[in-house]
Amino acid sequence: MTDPTSTPNAADPAADPFAGPAVVDAVVVGAGFAGMYMLYRLRERGLTAMVFEAGTDVGGTWYWNRYPGARCDVPSMEYSYSFDPGLEQDWEWTELMAAQPEILSYARHVADRFDLRRHITFETRVTAAHWDDERQRWRVRTDAGHEVEARWCIMATGCLSVPNTPDLPGLDSFAGTLLHTGRWPKEEPDLTGLRVGVVGTGSSGVQAIPVLAERAGQLTVFQRSPVYTVPAGNKPLRAETAAEFKARYPEIRERQRNSATGFLGPLALKESRPARAEGEGGTGGGASSGGGGRKGLLDLAPDEREAAFDRFGPGAYQRFRDVYLDPEANEVACELFRREIRKIVHDADTAAGLEPREYPLACKRPVIDTHYYETFNRPNVELVDLRRSPLVEVTPAGVRTTDGEVALDVLVLATGFDAMTGALSRIELTGRAGRPLTDVWADGPRTYLGLQMEDFPNLFMVNGPGSPSVLSNMIVSIEQHVEWIAAALDHLAASGHTTMEPAPEAVEAWVAHVNELAEGTMYTAPSCNSWYLGSNIEGKARVFMPYVGGFGRYRQRCTEIAEAGYDGFVLA
Repeated sequence: MTDPTSTPNAADPAADPFAGPAVVDAVVVGAGFAGMYMLYRLRERGLTAMVFEAGTDVGGTWYWNRYPGARCDVPSMEYSYSFDPGLEQDWEWTELMAAQPEILSYARHVADRFDLRRHITFETRVTAAHWDDERQRWRVRTDAGHEVEARWCIMATGCLSVPNTPDLPGLDSFAGTLLHTGRWPKEEPDLTGLRVGVVGTGSSGVQAIPVLAERAGQLTVFQRSPVYTVPAGNKPLRAETAAEFKARYPEIRERQRNSATGFLGPLALKESRPARAEGEGGTGGGASSGGGGRKGLLDLAPDEREAAFDRFGPGAYQRFRDVYLDPEANEVACELFRREIRKIVHDADTAAGLEPREYPLACKRPVIDTHYYETFNRPNVELVDLRRSPLVEVTPAGVRTTDGEVALDVLVLATGFDAMTGALSRIELTGRAGRPLTDVWADGPRTYLGLQMEDFPNLFMVNGPGSPSVLSNMIVSIEQHVEWIAAALDHLAASGHTTMEPAPEAVEAWVAHVNELAEGTMYTAPSCNSWYLGSNIEGKARVFMPYVGGFGRYRQRCTEIAEAGYDGFVLA
């Protein structure tokens, strides 16, 4: 396997074996799972391509997010490429839901297997991309001095790739070690006996806190907003389960592509069923389809509701559709969830502090939980509920709240990402007549299918805003987008067209459709402040960004549009 630390830096032309021509068919930004597969499909077509990647190796989110406890919330056998049957059969997963090191190893294996690295320039960020109206090409610049012209520019920059560092008073003054879960160091820091503080209890925090508690001398959790979780139920992957998956992969993949979430979870090895099975989905997936169950929580008697939570634990709410649509059912589920916390956490005050009350269940992405609540029973773990004692400032010695100062050696920011739009907004990206993307998206992202934007011809996004993206199995969504883009390039070549972009009315209609589907769900409830809405970023427009109608429905619509001659797109 290639040693990523030995990859020559593209800033040194003499040492850069990836240096390509000044003019290529396509520039791809990012070498995560989307960028790698896009490169594979471009190369398959005989197109020249350059891929720029800021990291020292492939892997995208699984390269950067190496914090303790980082793990996927989709079963490993389903969180994998389907485009190559040999790859499906050869790779061996070890856990039901793989941890970050194993997923990164898989990404590296794919890069080696298909000889992708020779087309990727590592340690290089794209800083600008400008559409040249006269030459009908994109002019791309990097921080390493590359200047490349390309017919196509494909943004495989990821939905959760730009860490959010909150503007905490005094943060720059902290004299200890400052870490962010989204940029965890490659060399694991030794926390033995140290006083560690964690700010944030979203997905990264919930995964990291139990592991950090085992390593630190004292762990203080500064909780800004309590979270609803789903027990991960992770375990080693049985050889017979993997073998059955591999034997039935063609059927399972087809069901994935037609499901609401892009994965089947516990139903994957059930008997065959019609492709659009309403209940298909597992950990983390119920919300994106409006709930997995056919029966509503309010259809059950009170003792039956309690029995469901007794049996399935805090994540039982995912089994009932009305929890996602009916405020009354949602509040019943919330209270049952809070009851489960009180059963797990011994200290009553700590349990009360961990109970979410300010927003509805399912307005945010469900967070997988591996002994998260049990961690607060440890003698070396303390919860600081910032709702009760707000954070005043970070000091050189620690964190001060209205109740006093907590001395720390290490401060961990588990504060998430500038989701969906963060990576693109940090590139100097201009379309026709020099129109900046930041102006076009000033009131929220506007796309057609999450694939393209008006006035930005020949620029594609993989899993852009307005697509299922984060509400689905990302790899299934990635494959669908990449294959759609590749087919569109084939169509353009065959028809003699050289540019493609959406018509303004198509963008308008799609944005309205995305908003209409989200209206009335818990995602857009007045009390919901989530990164789906951009609410975690100061000054960001509050707009619901993903497509909530289900992956299968979205995929079918994309297919219909292509079969209708790319309806809504202007081909010139």
